[in-house]
Amino acid sequence: MSRIGREPITIPAGVEVTVAEGNVVTVKGPKGSITQALCPQMTITEENGVLHVARADDTKASRSLHGLTRSLLNNMVHGVTHEFSKKLEINGVGYRAEKKGEELVMKLGYSHDVIVKETADVKIDVPDANHIVIHGIDKQKVGQFAADVRNKRPPEPYKGKGIKYEDEHIRRKEGKTGAK
Repeated sequence: MSRIGREPITIPAGVEVTVAEGNVVTVKGPKGSITQALCPQMTITEENGVLHVARADDTKASRSLHGLTRSLLNNMVHGVTHEFSKKLEINGVGYRAEKKGEELVMKLGYSHDVIVKETADVKIDVPDANHIVIHGIDKQKVGQFAADVRNKRPPEPYKGKGIKYEDEHIRRKEGKTGAK
């Protein structure tokens, strides 16, 4: 049995989970609602405010999808109650970010400003000129949006200039003087 797949998911107060035909799961909570089609081979049951995920057989495909289905469900429940967030940090002389309306405007050393628009699922906060906070209820969309923003100017290994995740460590290189 999958150790992750066996774990029950407790549904907090104020969260409503509905499982429709073909394992289309809708989770509604205080922060919003998410709908996602999960693997039809898995059986999702709810009893006494607890969700359980079970698999039909012990084939390799079913075993690998068991833990994944449970993790996706857990992320949906967590997202509508607490939200997910990614924090980005901008390093470099003259590099900065600001929010204008629903747009993130970044000066990243290019001849032009880099502009990224918020989506309906993902919101952007800029607490100061060198930090960006991306948050939303869908973990996959928040992570993808943060990766897209980071790819506008990824950190370089010599001076560490660029956009990096707050907890990311950049391996530094010595440069030309290290060859002698």
